[in-house]
Amino acid sequence: MYLLKTLTYESYLALQRRLVYDISGNPELATLVVCEHSPAISIGREGSRSHVRLSAAELVSREWRIHWAARGGGVQLHVPGQISIYPLLPVSAIGIAPADYTRWLLGAAKSVVQRYTNELAIDDDNTGLRVRGRSLVRIGAAIRFGVSAFGLVLNACPDLELFDRIQCSGDPLPMTSLERESPYRIELPVIRRELAEAIREAFGYRQCAYFHSQPQSLLKTLNHANLANSRTS
Repeated sequence: MYLLKTLTYESYLALQRRLVYDISGNPELATLVVCEHSPAISIGREGSRSHVRLSAAELVSREWRIHWAARGGGVQLHVPGQISIYPLLPVSAIGIAPADYTRWLLGAAKSVVQRYTNELAIDDDNTGLRVRGRSLVRIGAAIRFGVSAFGLVLNACPDLELFDRIQCSGDPLPMTSLERESPYRIELPVIRRELAEAIREAFGYRQCAYFHSQPQSLLKTLNHANLANSRTS
């Protein structure tokens, strides 16, 4: 498990490509990445630019880049205070169907969130959790070379005003947060660790090593990706 701090969305994509490559070559491996992102917007297969109610000039002024992501789900705004959970599991090798994968992933998130609020509802298509009608957890997943990619986001304590003009997953209501909906104090490090443990248990992994930074081989990949982005920006 990589319990990381803040990554740019571009850096995570580079990290994901490397991890998918490694795990597809060795189905006995699995990795979970937990992080936050600096502000960015990703749009999945069910999303549309029309769900982002900001002009190109406004996006530039905020320094928010749009990324068209090869995953399920719609538009997602990524900001600090939102926890991103990315399981990279050899689902084909261990015989997990895509529908079961998303259901178990959402169940793991629910097991953590329900400790903080009892107002939870699961979306009919098993792609999110809601509190009092507003979305709190969204899943946007994909399978690449038999390995799960992308994952879910949980709004722990982000600035909710940032979501006012973003229709996440096409929802006309802005996302809410655990901080807004729970009477308990929200501590990001605690929730990150609880989510990581819940996902490990949900998929039956017993042995696990924790890291708080990427190994040097992965850092080289990230540095190369960041350099490429700087050349094309």
